[in-house]
Amino acid sequence: MVYNESKYNKNWKTMKLSDLGEFARGKSTHRPRNDKNLFEGGGYPLVQTGEIKEANLYITHHTQEYGEFGLQQSKLWDAETLCITIAANIAETALLAYPMCFPDSVVGFKAYKEVSSEKFMYYVFDFIRNSIQNAASGSTQDNINIDYLTSLDFKVPDKIAQDKMVELLSAIDEKILMNSKINDNLAYQLKDIYNYWFNQFDFPHNDKHQYKADGGLMIWNDKIKRKIPAGWEIKSFGELCSLRNGINYDKSVEGDKMYRIINVRNISSSDLILNENDLDEISLPQKQGNKYCVSENSIIVARSGIPGATRILQKPSSNIIFCGFIICCTPCDDIYKYYLMFYLKQLEGSAATKTGGSILQNVSQDTLSNLPVPIPPQSLLREFNQIVSQSLELIHSNMQENTQLLKLRDWLLPMLMNGQATISD
Repeated sequence: MVYNESKYNKNWKTMKLSDLGEFARGKSTHRPRNDKNLFEGGGYPLVQTGEIKEANLYITHHTQEYGEFGLQQSKLWDAETLCITIAANIAETALLAYPMCFPDSVVGFKAYKEVSSEKFMYYVFDFIRNSIQNAASGSTQDNINIDYLTSLDFKVPDKIAQDKMVELLSAIDEKILMNSKINDNLAYQLKDIYNYWFNQFDFPHNDKHQYKADGGLMIWNDKIKRKIPAGWEIKSFGELCSLRNGINYDKSVEGDKMYRIINVRNISSSDLILNENDLDEISLPQKQGNKYCVSENSIIVARSGIPGATRILQKPSSNIIFCGFIICCTPCDDIYKYYLMFYLKQLEGSAATKTGGSILQNVSQDTLSNLPVPIPPQSLLREFNQIVSQSLELIHSNMQENTQLLKLRDWLLPMLMNGQATISD
């Protein structure tokens, strides 16, 4: 089977993917894989299949690092190596932004420079990914191997045409990456501001001086067992918000109205804002679905997955509902929305928002309702809200632009790969 054969590319050469470069499996020979000795001392980045799936073009961050012992049983791959997952998340690809190790559930690809490039192969796999995943689905372990990858046939244009494709497609991807980096930086800045103002209590005070650092009066509070600025009070989260559990629904039952639904997987990223474009659509009876609609004031909290994971919707459209594994918190006063969102966000995955009694340790309404919340003066909240609002507007705008860029790239990719569209000088 030639994956991209068409009437438009008859003059392209049919090649095995192994003719374009060298495939080699990652290394992780030591067992158990989570042996703490592998990671002692750190220093050598380790990327896993999930991080490859989440990446767009480049893998720009990692969560684990091997130490010297870990490196001995693995291999450090060069930047620009193409990573291809062969187990768990099958046929997902991304390029290394810097040298990293990866396990044997990942294959590395280095191109023969005179015939192809790692980026071209990235777009080849982007084009054939669904076909590979469908072919692997239902097998014993839903995985593939190097022999399978190297045996795949593909119609390949000359190197000059490949480079033109890569230049166009990667320009789109790099703009997406830039927007994402801007959003990440804005999110970090907002978290830092929240931390300085409302955890360290060094908020602007008297001509922009820092309150605690400049000797502002601090009073011990028994409810939270720490000192807080004089004049602040403590309220329970339940006094500040109304809370609703989401809908438990049967996918096989069709209704008379279409809704987009927020599931836990939509809260798996580190974004502050939920991306509406990633939501699934379902059909429900209108009387049932309307009870679970969210608004712009809604704070969305996951009960499982990442316990307490918190997001908001920026300018949500109508008919968005949330599933039963999510709690929707609606502040009694809009002035608390951003403050409470960041208050919950600092607790993501922590024991403070977990209830016992189950393996998942799901977050519950009772857990959230009983959380003690220090209440700043409204003048400070208004100043904080102005900063957050401006940043979230930009984050939202970048997210919307990325959605359009992804659509453009996904429209161009198949036409370029089957020769229907060409790029002239």
